Amino acid sequence: MSDFDWMQLLNPEFYITMTVGGVKVGLWIVLFIVFAETGLFAGFFLPGDSLLFLAGIYSRSLVENFVFIQNDFTNVLLLSTLVAVAGIIGNMVGYWFGSKSGYYLYKKEDSFWFKKKYLIQSKDFFERYGGKAIIFARFLPIFRTFAPIVAGIVFMDKKKFMFYNILSSFLWSFTLIFAGHYLYGLFLEKFDIDLKHHIEKIIILIILISTFPVIMKLIKKPRATE
Repeated sequence: MSDFDWMQLLNPEFYITMTVGGVKVGLWIVLFIVFAETGLFAGFFLPGDSLLFLAGIYSRSLVENFVFIQNDFTNVLLLSTLVAVAGIIGNMVGYWFGSKSGYYLYKKEDSFWFKKKYLIQSKDFFERYGGKAIIFARFLPIFRTFAPIVAGIVFMDKKKFMFYNILSSFLWSFTLIFAGHYLYGLFLEKFDIDLKHHIEKIIILIILISTFPVIMKLIKKPRATE
């Protein structure tokens, strides 16, 4: 029996193509990761944007785990909707968690699963953009995990939170999954390039794009007043 390669955990394709006892469980793993990344503060290290983009490429095989649909567009639509719902529920859990344990989180010591600096950065981000932060955060790693928790900590109006929660989740899931699916078809048809053979490059590119705003935020710190 070969040793397990822990580096696989950083590869979204590992989760999408996962099988347990010969049964494909990729769809359920994807939905759980989306829920965990948006609803559990320990989910900040999980793949998000790259996972959804690749899910768009593998949309047919993922949906077939749940139901067989011949129409291609309907497959992508159903997958995007399921992911959006998982993201909505995840944010609701994050909001509830923040409203119940905000004081505890600020007092909690750093660990592998929790970094207080991410919570503080997300709070600053939230205070700067208000309700729109829920939308912006969906497309930003780390902030995506902590934004709903911070919204709960500051007791953001529940109706306002749910509006931005639903809107942001559908924008995030539909944008990335549809992009992955149709860009895959475009590259294959127009350029004879199978993006499945370039997964590593795609992951690196998406990580760079999605983390660029976070990196710039950390670099462009306000200068101290003299």
